[in-house]
Amino acid sequence: MTALPGVVAVVLVTLATLAVGTQGLRLSRTTSDFFVASRSVRPGLNASAIGGEYLSAASFLGVAGLMLTFGAEMLWYPVGWTAGYLVLLVLVAAPLRRSGAYTLPDFAEARLGSRRVRAVCSTLVVAIGWLYLLPQFEGAALTLSAALGSPRWVGPVVVGAVVLVSVGSGGMRSITLTQAFQYWLKLTALLLPVAVLLVVWVGDRAVLPDGSGPGDAWSVPVAGGGATGLYTTYSLVLATFLGTMGLPHVVVRFYTNPDGGAARRTTLAVLALLGVFYLLPPVYAGLGRAYGAPEGGSATLVLDLPRLVLPGLGGEVLTGLVTAGAFAAFLSTSSGLAVAVAGVLAQDATPRRLSGVAGFRVATVVAVLVPLVATLVLPDFGVARAVGLAFAVAASTFCPLLVLGIWWPGLTPAGAVAGLAAGGLGSMAAVAWTLADDVSAGWVDTLLAQPAAWSVPLAVATMVGVSRATASTAPAHAGRFLVRLHTPETVPLDRG
Repeated sequence: MTALPGVVAVVLVTLATLAVGTQGLRLSRTTSDFFVASRSVRPGLNASAIGGEYLSAASFLGVAGLMLTFGAEMLWYPVGWTAGYLVLLVLVAAPLRRSGAYTLPDFAEARLGSRRVRAVCSTLVVAIGWLYLLPQFEGAALTLSAALGSPRWVGPVVVGAVVLVSVGSGGMRSITLTQAFQYWLKLTALLLPVAVLLVVWVGDRAVLPDGSGPGDAWSVPVAGGGATGLYTTYSLVLATFLGTMGLPHVVVRFYTNPDGGAARRTTLAVLALLGVFYLLPPVYAGLGRAYGAPEGGSATLVLDLPRLVLPGLGGEVLTGLVTAGAFAAFLSTSSGLAVAVAGVLAQDATPRRLSGVAGFRVATVVAVLVPLVATLVLPDFGVARAVGLAFAVAASTFCPLLVLGIWWPGLTPAGAVAGLAAGGLGSMAAVAWTLADDVSAGWVDTLLAQPAAWSVPLAVATMVGVSRATASTAPAHAGRFLVRLHTPETVPLDRG
């Protein structure tokens, strides 16, 4: 087995990413360019960029591996990740763009007029961003180890270095172009190999398992495991449906559209792009079953399958192409997260003397290095599981804040802080327990492994309850602010 195709793939993706990024670098001049690409990204380009950063290590590698091991019920991951944009389209996309904010903390402060709410939101953005960056670096370690035979630390270090260069040099303007390019690279990297492998499978007359024996759960459409399995599925669906709108790197993308209408068109295009992409991982899982891929190596199924189905040069070439797509997945998602976290750190954590572009670049270094070091120190953990937990935290915090902040004038600063604390502390405690404990032994572990089903209602109830108890402190400008959020740009507003 030669590592040459993988080496070539990684080098070419790195060079292409830097080359495309330089086009954005030439256009990045102002602070607005670095934070939100001067709000000038058109829907088609923005949708491709969102698809590039959203389809992370969990999507590219994790879904197929989960389906190989646990069966069809794992389809809830891609279904939830895609449907989350439908919820975002209906409830959040256009109003959020009309807020005129740069970041989630900006929106929270503008809506509630509270520096305390802003501080809590800034802390959560950084926490969610770093939690989501961990599986990207972990996925890079798995990919380069499987494709190149390199030590575990090589993948995270290479991805971290490329992200630092691309984000630090051109900010949002630069990574918009690279992420759009990387979406189409990832789609091609899955589509072409699976087309070839299907042709080989037909020629081999391979037959998929009939569901007997250890593979019984493969065809379960909803959930196995009785009551705990059903709870896990519903909690996962809730986390993925509602967590999308709370992910910092997703939300910041809507600030780059010219107006609210463009934000809606962007979201519709994203739904189409994600739907096409997520047709492919189940096919990889099915081929893995047909050719006897080991469930214990499910994390690298997408990388291993070409060599398993097509030994020889053809398999090596296809492996190189898949490796290129996987590496692009880590780069694009990591870049989006780095921009989101760096934007918040630059505004709220860097010294005043480091303002503007200089502060953004310093914040980028911190945003990347902290999770990079954590990945090198922490033991291995499941890529898809860690991403699922990040969605649970986002769903338990920013989802209630955005929905109530956009649609309910009665939200108060005290209610927002209380709800963010309840949902955030509850879901983060569950995340810490789950990452530290690999053994599931009953309902307590089940509730903590998938906390969204109780942490999201807890956050909403706390926000509403405390807001009603402190109704007298509701911001006086809330009504005017909501009118601004829900009024199309074509309707003139009385500024007097």
